[in-house]
Amino acid sequence: MPEAEKAESEKAVAVAKGSNESIGQANIASSSTGDSHAPELREAREALNVTEADLAEATQIARGFTLDDTKRLMAQVHKQHSRDADFPVQIIEKIESFLHNEDVFSNPHNHAHLIEEMKIQAALITNNSPYAEVRAVVDNHDDPSMPVSTIRAWAMGIFFACCISFINAFFDVRLPSITVIATVPQLLAYPLDKFLERVLPDVGFALFGVRHSLNPGPFNKKEHMLITIMSNVAKSVPYTNYIVWIQVLPQFFNQPWAISVEYQVLIALSTNFIGYGLAGICRRFLVYPASCVWPSSLVTISLNSAFHDVSTEAPSVEGPFGSTWTMPRLRFFSWAFVLMFVYFWFPNYLFAALSYFSWMTWIAPNNINLANITGGSTGLGLNPLPTFDWNILTYHIDPLMVPFFSTFNFFLGALGSMFIIIAFYYSNAFNTAYLPINSNRPFDHFAQPYNVSSIIDARGIFDAKKYEAYSPPFLSASNIVTYMFFFAVYSATVAYGILYHRHDITLGLRDVWTSVKQWRPRLRKRRASGTEAELEEDINMLDVHNRLMRAYPEVPEWWYMICLAIAITLGMVGTAAWPTSTTPFVVLYGIALCVVFIIPIGIIMAMTGVQVTLNVLAEFIGGVWVEGNAIAMCFFKSYGYVTCAHALSFSADSKLAHYLKIPPRFTFWAQMVPTLVSTFISIAVLQYQVHIENICTRDAPFRFTCPGPNTFFTAAVFWGTVGPRKIWGVGGQYAITLLGFPFGVLLVVCFFLLSKKWPKNPVIRNAHPVVMMGGALSWAPLNLAYIWPAVPVAAFSWLYLKKRYLGLWSKYNYVTSAASSCAIAISGIVIFFALQISEVELKWWGNRVVGEGCDGTGDCVLKVLPDGEYFGPRIGEFH
Repeated sequence: MPEAEKAESEKAVAVAKGSNESIGQANIASSSTGDSHAPELREAREALNVTEADLAEATQIARGFTLDDTKRLMAQVHKQHSRDADFPVQIIEKIESFLHNEDVFSNPHNHAHLIEEMKIQAALITNNSPYAEVRAVVDNHDDPSMPVSTIRAWAMGIFFACCISFINAFFDVRLPSITVIATVPQLLAYPLDKFLERVLPDVGFALFGVRHSLNPGPFNKKEHMLITIMSNVAKSVPYTNYIVWIQVLPQFFNQPWAISVEYQVLIALSTNFIGYGLAGICRRFLVYPASCVWPSSLVTISLNSAFHDVSTEAPSVEGPFGSTWTMPRLRFFSWAFVLMFVYFWFPNYLFAALSYFSWMTWIAPNNINLANITGGSTGLGLNPLPTFDWNILTYHIDPLMVPFFSTFNFFLGALGSMFIIIAFYYSNAFNTAYLPINSNRPFDHFAQPYNVSSIIDARGIFDAKKYEAYSPPFLSASNIVTYMFFFAVYSATVAYGILYHRHDITLGLRDVWTSVKQWRPRLRKRRASGTEAELEEDINMLDVHNRLMRAYPEVPEWWYMICLAIAITLGMVGTAAWPTSTTPFVVLYGIALCVVFIIPIGIIMAMTGVQVTLNVLAEFIGGVWVEGNAIAMCFFKSYGYVTCAHALSFSADSKLAHYLKIPPRFTFWAQMVPTLVSTFISIAVLQYQVHIENICTRDAPFRFTCPGPNTFFTAAVFWGTVGPRKIWGVGGQYAITLLGFPFGVLLVVCFFLLSKKWPKNPVIRNAHPVVMMGGALSWAPLNLAYIWPAVPVAAFSWLYLKKRYLGLWSKYNYVTSAASSCAIAISGIVIFFALQISEVELKWWGNRVVGEGCDGTGDCVLKVLPDGEYFGPRIGEFH
């Protein structure tokens, strides 16, 4: 290692270690600060939502800032956060008054108060997260000597990865499915590893100069998070399993050769690992920037902190009505867990009407219009009190996890698109009045579910004569609107990334180029040259977590490139060596699609918690490319969708490790190994299940009716066999919905111009056009009942508790979310194995009413066809 790099690395380690010493200094300072900063800093403290302890620590650090340091740092803060909806606009205005007043820098003695305030704000922002939700759960200090990659962590991590992979794969084809989320192993790992801490001896071995012991000391938060990351990467079933299901089974495409284990292993490993290569490159865009918060990560960290950071908790916090809360977070988690575990039995088993509380439809069960508009099961769900089920309330967005502006934008998008659905349906546009208003199924011109076997030959290939004798596929009103906004959100995502985050993207691309060219660290060069680029370099150094992570060796780019190359090779071999009728270059198509979208989609998800999926665009392009070949389209869809989805998932895990200061190389292997293990487990489960008699039929045992594979098969025929040209091409019945592409760009440009003209307007500042369009995708078969209940909960948490009782919110908000998620998952599993697997049911009105009436059955439509008649183009007039 060059001496200069070695010196800088040693300095980074010293900073990371020394930062812990500053805690004690800050605590001493906090006892003397009191109101010494009032009134000049009280406004800043309230605007930034900082606690007294954070302010005291920032005051200590600010003493080392010069005026030039402060100017440079605040200029970069302004560049990064001037359009950030989650950053206080009052602070932006204060920064602008500081930067744009030349007299501050020519006569600093006349502005001592403002300069002092800016120094403390610079210290607050640059030595902790600028976001209160991150500060609430993420420690801005690190101990590099803390054991991480221990024997017990790896043993527990692999064990839970195997368990979660088996359970999720086995019950993936059940209706309803049983899914274990990563918080369950995170919850169970703590008592198990604390037990190992007490019983295992301190014996071990040395490897490469590092001692590895069975018991290296107290079980710590870094080990715990490493186990959680291993479990998280193993929770998903390989997407290619769905391809195998529809290939092997006789009721689908009946291709017995697809039972080959070698074939399944190659395509599964390829799709599971291909996202790693791009996730590694995208670290600069999606992990390092402070603005990439990844809200879902905060809940996981909160649960981790509840177990390990008890000593750092505030002993008491103020609450509403003059109350004082002293309960430790771990005890609060336990109580919240128990209460939600017990409560979930009511809507999930004892009283199903609490889940779909469509009380208005119970008044007149056969009223079609009432069911269409207010129904929670098959209607649009316009109901002020639609559910008492936390699982439904958090289905799209967890209101305790995601910032309020994201939740509200998502709701606005769903509400606005609802009126378009109503307009389509009640005007009978596209013949939608003959169909259910809110369904995700395709229908034929008799208003019956589309029979895909009527238009394919024995090989599963499109048969034009059969198609012309049968019917084109038709969509419900909600499904049409959903597709239209899918087209809009893709173009809007790219436009949003370019207009709002071009600076971050440019810096990230420059950093990638620097890495490829293997230049020396830019920081030394630019500071030596004194160029304007010095400001741009500060984008990574502004964040305290980036600085602390400099103590650990980064993962070399070639590790990710090797992983990407192997995944590409395995995918090409898998598609070429068996009769898939698919070009091996489909793997490169998935990478190309991901390269275009990964950064803007990732930035939006990292900042808002809302994900834009590429499944529709992938199957749209694939269907055009290989029209008539459903299996080939499925491979296009799989690689186009999975590559980006996995890259985002891996980036989220990397952010978890980033927040917990887990060495990147440990994180890399903690993702790789469980992914490999879980892939083989999922394939083994699939090999067993495909031989179960009557699997994926109505007579299937254990409710293994395969809702996922059935939906996948329908989409395969709809997009692959029929093809999007017949539906969205020239003369297609839904071609007009392609206007969504230009609409998405225009909407983003409109909001961007409004923000340029009125940058401080709170409405425009908090409006997020892509998240709004994401809300418009929430239909068919879901509805407002899955979205609206989250809004008042989010408002209470983020606008009331966070603003007025920051200490209470910081201590308990994310713990509540984590406890609820864990309780629902475990309660659901217990109910299934204890009662539902044996078909023990409670038959009474509270469970029966959900499936009754127009809303429960979904069979009521606005227009009914006369006997023997059909709607749409006449037979012989469509091709």
